[in-house]
Amino acid sequence: MKVRDPLPVPAQYTKASHWADVVESPMIPPRPTLLRSHLDTLYHRYNHRRFVEPDPLAAVYPFENTADQEIAALIASALAFGTVKQILGSIRSVLDTLGPPEKALREADAGQLRETFAAFRHRYVTGREVVALLLGMRRVRAAYGSLGAAFAAQLRPDETNVFPALTRFAALLHGGEKNYLLPDPARGSACKRWMLYLRWMVRKDTVDLGCWRGVSPSQLIVPMDTHMHRIALRLGFTSRKTADAKAALETTAAFRVICPEDTVRYDFALTRLGIRKELDGEDFFTRCGCPAPVK
Repeated sequence: MKVRDPLPVPAQYTKASHWADVVESPMIPPRPTLLRSHLDTLYHRYNHRRFVEPDPLAAVYPFENTADQEIAALIASALAFGTVKQILGSIRSVLDTLGPPEKALREADAGQLRETFAAFRHRYVTGREVVALLLGMRRVRAAYGSLGAAFAAQLRPDETNVFPALTRFAALLHGGEKNYLLPDPARGSACKRWMLYLRWMVRKDTVDLGCWRGVSPSQLIVPMDTHMHRIALRLGFTSRKTADAKAALETTAAFRVICPEDTVRYDFALTRLGIRKELDGEDFFTRCGCPAPVK
């Protein structure tokens, strides 16, 4: 899509973040062909919409056009912290209040939005942050035509991962103002909520929406939290003791050895381990040839 009057990225975010210099050194899986076979089996069994609930992504499925989906998905991923009940309740509250997201952003003025969300609370986030997110999306979409086009415009061929582009994209949305809903990737966290959003937008299969063009699934980074961190440790994909950005990059590099064209292909299915009661995680790790956990 042709860029219309692109927004300037705030000056402090124009340089590539320090993550651009991190070399992804994969901990090579000992039997990648065997591991891919087991991962593919898990993928084909669990990568289906009937297993998505209560994932926040389920709240985006009712929207049918790309504009509504990319807006609703950013709201859903931004609010994806806290208990499942809190997350789903807050997402429903915002989306139900807005109605069709693209129309709401296009027609509502800032004053109306502030009044509408004045009483909103999600843990320590208030309506002020939600309105700032909504206005940021409207500003970026007006300049670039879509959030997807805005993100694609931040990609640079000399950068080895999407963290620098994501830093600039986030800056377009928050304009340099602190907002917990729009974390700064340059600060070193794994930015799980951002990486979930990118997975939903870039990949296309029965689970992920694939709304965006111009970004390859091979560029994505694994959404890293404590659950995925434990899985990555068992698979031998990282030696990091914390679920930080470096752990996410190490894990992604290992997945790139197995599936270079789609680095987060197995993310959704793998995270069913520990969620689906019928799925025996230890049996899966044993069949993959992983050593027993150290007690």
